[in-house]
Amino acid sequence: MKLSGGCNCGQVRYELDGDPIRVGICHCETCRKGSGSAFSFFGIWPKASASFSGELGCWESRAGGERFCPQCGSPLFCWADDANEIEIKLGTLDGGPSEMLPAYELWTIRREHWLGRLECAEQHQRDRHEPAD
Repeated sequence: MKLSGGCNCGQVRYELDGDPIRVGICHCETCRKGSGSAFSFFGIWPKASASFSGELGCWESRAGGERFCPQCGSPLFCWADDANEIEIKLGTLDGGPSEMLPAYELWTIRREHWLGRLECAEQHQRDRHEPAD
């Protein structure tokens, strides 16, 4: 699988080779504020399978460095400098993330009461390394 995406203004572009390692949704406060929505929808790929062009801004958060376009502000990626994985904000994919199905939900204790659980996804009250619900 080869995917591409980018920011709203087109200054940052990226390509991904291969399938994601995993796909998830996070309801934590950091992800909610970073996405401007009730949750963040993301996919994890090996960092080596991602290539990108354009200037990136960086904000250091608990999840590592949140990378965004400094011109339009679109959040795009997250990675820790010492990690081998990159988190892609799936809403930035060209054509949308329709083919990506979440395998898990994180921080479900923060999920909005009006938003139902995904029956097809593992449920974690906090981070993924904790036991599933």
